[in-house]
Amino acid sequence: MIWESIAQMTAKLSDGQPAQGTIRACIAKKLLRTARNGKPYLEVQLADPGSDILLKVWETMPWYPELERAEEETSVAIDGVWRNSQFGIDVSGATVRPLTPGEEESLLIGSAELQERQKADWQQILELAGTIRDPRMAALCEALLKTYEKRFRRSAAARGYHHARRGGLMEHTAGVMRTARALCEAYPQINRDLVLTGALFHDCGKMWENGYAEHGLTMPYTDTGELLGHISLGIEVINKLWTGVCTEQRRKEWEKLSPPTEQVRLHLLHLVASHHGSLEYGSPVVPKTPEAFVLHHADDLDAKMEMLRGAYADSPQLSEHIRQRRAPLPGNVAAPLPAVSGVDAKDA
Repeated sequence: MIWESIAQMTAKLSDGQPAQGTIRACIAKKLLRTARNGKPYLEVQLADPGSDILLKVWETMPWYPELERAEEETSVAIDGVWRNSQFGIDVSGATVRPLTPGEEESLLIGSAELQERQKADWQQILELAGTIRDPRMAALCEALLKTYEKRFRRSAAARGYHHARRGGLMEHTAGVMRTARALCEAYPQINRDLVLTGALFHDCGKMWENGYAEHGLTMPYTDTGELLGHISLGIEVINKLWTGVCTEQRRKEWEKLSPPTEQVRLHLLHLVASHHGSLEYGSPVVPKTPEAFVLHHADDLDAKMEMLRGAYADSPQLSEHIRQRRAPLPGNVAAPLPAVSGVDAKDA
């Protein structure tokens, strides 16, 4: 069989049984290592738009030369018998071949399920941004979504812990905006426009820190991302776009609005600067407004929910209801309690 994604393959192996099949993936990274016995082996990171795995290929394996010759960024199909081993995911009896141009294009856009989820998330981002009443923040959101749409939609939200995939930034941003909207309903005194705008912009600097090439499945490290970081970059993006949307005509119209335009910009910058919640986690300033606290917790909650989803999908099962800890979650993961069944709606 041909698995639609790496995640589908790893889910198949979750019961501990080997499975015959083919994965299509990009060689994201390839390193030559030496084992304790002095024998060389390859450590190959294979990635698709949804996830990645690390594969150890020993020199004695017949397909070792093919992967040794393959360059990073090459997309390949690997067929064999896959299993979980003491070294992680392993494959035996494998054959390796490069993907055709059509297969490579299909790989880049991801599984049908991922495509549908990301399409829905993008539409929700547009819809929620469209509900912002403050014309200054509405104009800023429109500028971001039009200027950086392609870059935004292909970037990741992180490198490892959550939404670490092509399009992950879009998924995470939609989740934070949904969560922020719900919190604003619970606390109606909150400035909803400001929180939703902050949710859209909070990780926009990751378009450079965790960006993908237009036709690639690897997340390169860049001088810009490493030397500045996404919070500093997000602040720069806001100020740059703000200058563009504040035309002379708009500035005159916005003088009639309250609160003053400069206060709006300042509070939005504070949300981006403080959204990690504490200095030790990289924020240059701690949250100091109700909206900043709401955004911080919405961001953290969406990230934790994605970490749990990943743990339920592929962490080793320790017992019927317990799966092994997945960093940075604080402990092993317990299966959630299902909702009640067998109860009539009128009795619920």
